[in-house]
Amino acid sequence: MADIAAPATARSPAPATAFWRSVKRVDKAKINDVWLAARNALAVAIPLAAGVAMGNSIAGVAVATGALNVSYADGKDPYLGRARRILLWSFLSAIAVFIGSLAGASHTATIVTAAIWAFAAGMMLGVSPNAGDLGLNTLVSVIVFESRGVPTPIGAFYTGLLVLGGGVLQTLFAVIFWPVRRDKPEREAVGSVYSELAKEVDPDYESAPFSVTPVTSTQIQDTLSALGRDRSVAGERYRLLFDQADRLRLSVYLINRLRDGLGEGDDQETEEEADAAALLDRLLHSGAALLHAVAHCLLGTKPRETLAELQAKIDQIANDAQAFKRSPNLKLGEKIASAVDVLAGQLRLVEQLTDHTTPQGERAFLKRTQELPWRLQASNWLATMRAGLDWRSPIFRHALRLTACIVVADVIERSLSWQRTYWLPMTVAVVLKPDFTTTFSRGALRLLGTVGGLLLATILYHVLPEGAATQLLLVGVFTFFLRYLGPANYGVFTVAVSGLIVFLIAATGTAPADVVWARGLNTVAGGLLALAAYAVWPTWERVTVQDALAQMIDATRIYFQAVTESLNGVDEKVARALLDERRKAWRLARTSAEASVERVASEPGTSAAALDCLQSIMASSFALIYCVMGLEAGVVETATHTKPEALQAFARDVDFTLYYLAAALRGDRFSERTLPVLREDHRRMLEARDEFSAKDQYVLLETDRLTVSLNTLREQVVRYRTSCG
Repeated sequence: MADIAAPATARSPAPATAFWRSVKRVDKAKINDVWLAARNALAVAIPLAAGVAMGNSIAGVAVATGALNVSYADGKDPYLGRARRILLWSFLSAIAVFIGSLAGASHTATIVTAAIWAFAAGMMLGVSPNAGDLGLNTLVSVIVFESRGVPTPIGAFYTGLLVLGGGVLQTLFAVIFWPVRRDKPEREAVGSVYSELAKEVDPDYESAPFSVTPVTSTQIQDTLSALGRDRSVAGERYRLLFDQADRLRLSVYLINRLRDGLGEGDDQETEEEADAAALLDRLLHSGAALLHAVAHCLLGTKPRETLAELQAKIDQIANDAQAFKRSPNLKLGEKIASAVDVLAGQLRLVEQLTDHTTPQGERAFLKRTQELPWRLQASNWLATMRAGLDWRSPIFRHALRLTACIVVADVIERSLSWQRTYWLPMTVAVVLKPDFTTTFSRGALRLLGTVGGLLLATILYHVLPEGAATQLLLVGVFTFFLRYLGPANYGVFTVAVSGLIVFLIAATGTAPADVVWARGLNTVAGGLLALAAYAVWPTWERVTVQDALAQMIDATRIYFQAVTESLNGVDEKVARALLDERRKAWRLARTSAEASVERVASEPGTSAAALDCLQSIMASSFALIYCVMGLEAGVVETATHTKPEALQAFARDVDFTLYYLAAALRGDRFSERTLPVLREDHRRMLEARDEFSAKDQYVLLETDRLTVSLNTLREQVVRYRTSCG
């Protein structure tokens, strides 16, 4: 096997070429469906129409603004989670409006409030893309309403209440059709993959010869590519399911090779060969049945209870296969037992992941997650942000840069006599991003899109008949395209939002010509300020992403060491302090790696294959850390601990594997064959089950999941370094 650190031969495009590709890029996977865009537009247009009809257009604009603010939180995820997220955005937006309105009465309060909010918004980018969007959204609300400066607390309260009402209305539109789950496209895509795999695995199914590298349809590839940027638990879960399909193909291919080596009937020399052949046939039939059940469960046509029943049969086959290790009349005994064990472990993980995609399984998973101590919840916002308060973190540096730029923009805004100068710091907030490419491409698109949107609004204003009905219609149309095509290209987004703002403000009686010139002038000034601020520190993320991944794996290894050491029964206070420290270090490394991969995704110089590998590595690393946290949770909950020799050997090999994976990402050359076989280590732990105390049996379950996750991560790192690194 080739060294996994083989140098890449493909060249990245020149920065100028990469920049213009980023500007012109249309991400089809981010185009929203028509109904989502339509309901967002209706929730904005209806309160505006009501306000105009009742003679209180300013209140109508406030409610419409609230609906527009939280429309970016809408999505296609399960209704309960969607409603919670949009309502959270609504309440935080209302609070931002209230605080911003009060702070606007004082120049000092304005600058201090904007600075604090800008820093928090920058740090939230390290939590997740959705959290980053929420931080930016509320920051913009603070900036806009600071400029209005409602003089009394009661006035600020009512303004926030109107904005909250718009958010609640948007929530109602988002959940109006409750019965359909969001992940239908992902479920269908992954389900179809497992349906085809089940047919190929089934020995009785008449199909083309089994292929280790099948051709995946373009539609499925487009759907699954969108999962790479979905950092939600559900998104990571579907990504892992898709990645496990490739691993299952390799394992099934090996099983088929071993089965062919055993022959048929008279070709079989011993009774043990016949028994082994029969066992492998049973395994393939049972595996195909489980994969069919997985596909049907994902497609919603079979209950989840079937999965556990089928997995129990496969586990029994895996236990029976271990007898072949000791058979002197079976040359392939060791390989058969090992191959069956590996496949059973992979199927077990697939069964668990699929179970968690069902409504019942997802509720059970969330319940178990929420029952963990808060510090052991991998997605804890406060813990992640606290871990990111480190100069080594690119998110922390971005937060400081954003804060400084917002303060400068606020000072400039207060010093100018222009109209609607709040667009200056607002433009800085939306343009400035952690990476070079995104900042400059968004800056260019913001300037060009604003000019294009304002020209379009001017033409429409003079061509179409005047009147409230025309303005309301245009507000709805611009909002529709803002939400439909806007996520796919920032230029389209800027054109739509510029036109929308013109007619939204025009509904209050302000002449569109005044809005056009004020917005154009302040947007250009804010955009140039953001570009100038970032020009002094240009970086290309693809140069450093491998080191960020290596640091994350190193942090995982050190955290795992602390967890396994705590099984020795060391002083509880000392162990707890050490675990907290190591967990914090992992959160920092994970946040930095995740942000690095996100920035690489925005750089056109990154190939699709490399990006796919990076996203798979991130998904597997998250699955791995859940296993480690599961071990720590067991340590916390049990009073006595044991550490048999088999567990010590397993821990050493996990440590060894993680160490060399990190080294490989840093460019060291080594052969994959030098790494230990973790599945064999885990089998020896199962054989030593009696050496574990009754309270420590959880270790066997978590280390089984850890084995599959780490083996998956290992294969993905090897693939990345050989073909993309």
